[in-house]
Amino acid sequence: MTSKPLKKVIFFVTGNVHKFTEARLVLSEFGLSTVMLNVDTVEIQADKIENVAKMSAIEAVKKCCLPVIVEDAGLFIKALRGFPGPYSSYVFRTIGLDGVLKLMKNVKERNAFFASVVAFSGPNRKSPECFLGKTDGRIAEQVKGHQGFGFDPIFLPQGGKGKTFAEMSLDEKNTLSHRAKALRGFAEWYVVKF
Repeated sequence: MTSKPLKKVIFFVTGNVHKFTEARLVLSEFGLSTVMLNVDTVEIQADKIENVAKMSAIEAVKKCCLPVIVEDAGLFIKALRGFPGPYSSYVFRTIGLDGVLKLMKNVKERNAFFASVVAFSGPNRKSPECFLGKTDGRIAEQVKGHQGFGFDPIFLPQGGKGKTFAEMSLDEKNTLSHRAKALRGFAEWYVVKF
């Protein structure tokens, strides 16, 4: 992807350098420069990632008084009734890749999807504006690849030619990923609105 000359600045509240790197590349396609802000926010536990992203955005704006975006994502596995979903970060920290693969042992139905919500808010906004990205795929039989982060090594996205996200370059991943789709939705709206 080619980037446009950078004209506007976006403040991305995250402590995850991998998310920031992905966002910086995607948003540069729209001429947006991205600044990483590490603002402590309490990540609420909720059944919808949209609610988590909204609350994080509201809290971040209160603390930094800047217009910001936050992003929350989840891995939803059909055979596990959508688990781990909005609890993906906690599940990754507690049982990890091997734990999820153990739950999927001998399970033939391996369909899953990643979903991402980017929430934009600012000091003068009544409520955050949200943008959803989704990528369908399957859970791999084993861990594959060393790129990316989180559940990337066990997720085989549709259109990924049999590679997990962790086997892809960042440019390849950004053509398919849920996060990139949500970020593009935000950027398309933002460049027209502001």
